[in-house]
Amino acid sequence: MALLEVEGVRGGYGEVDILNGINMRVDEGEIVVIIGPNGAGKSTAMKAVFGLVKIRQGHVRFQGTDITNLRPDRIVHHGMCYVPQENNVFPTLTVQENLEMGAFIRRDDIRPTMERIYDLFPVMREKRRQPAGSLSGGQRQMVAMGRALMLEPKLLLLDEPTAGLAPAIIDQMFQNIIKINKLGVGILMVEQNAKQALAMSHRGYVLVQGRDRFTDTGSALLDNREVAEMFLGGGQAE
Repeated sequence: MALLEVEGVRGGYGEVDILNGINMRVDEGEIVVIIGPNGAGKSTAMKAVFGLVKIRQGHVRFQGTDITNLRPDRIVHHGMCYVPQENNVFPTLTVQENLEMGAFIRRDDIRPTMERIYDLFPVMREKRRQPAGSLSGGQRQMVAMGRALMLEPKLLLLDEPTAGLAPAIIDQMFQNIIKINKLGVGILMVEQNAKQALAMSHRGYVLVQGRDRFTDTGSALLDNREVAEMFLGGGQAE
């Protein structure tokens, strides 16, 4: 069943369209990755889904409901959360306070959810009283994802979750994403480490100039010679 459907979406910043009719979908329980060259519209596509970029044409549907151009603060009520690439934690707040901020629309007991997140990311339990700004880049990314999970979303949007991380931490981050997915959370992510991301994904989209140029399973895209030559050289597609 389709969790997210993006149909013929055009939009961008000001009067300039960055997206030129993209189509994407994420089914329940899937990990879907978006790759492509710089300027292809990858992060713009993610922001358009979450209401951060104006859509001038096309539709975004979430669990069958049209959420096109809905404000982000309304979209989270539908069960979708977004983790941006940068400035994604409250640096002066503790880890636990960051998680509490993530549950801002909930009126029930959030402690069981917080315990599940601490089980998922044990280092966060150890550092729960430390300011998030004092943590390493990988640990801050865990806090950002944990905060988003406090709303128990159906779909988690991740924009470049491994950007700027050391290789060993990148592997750990991908394992964390798989763990989140196994909890029943759908994942849509933009990722520069294309080979690793496609290897763990159910489906991938290759964006070129604001259009979905290639669409297939992650493994099929890895085996596609044209995709490999254009976007996977050297192990990364920026």
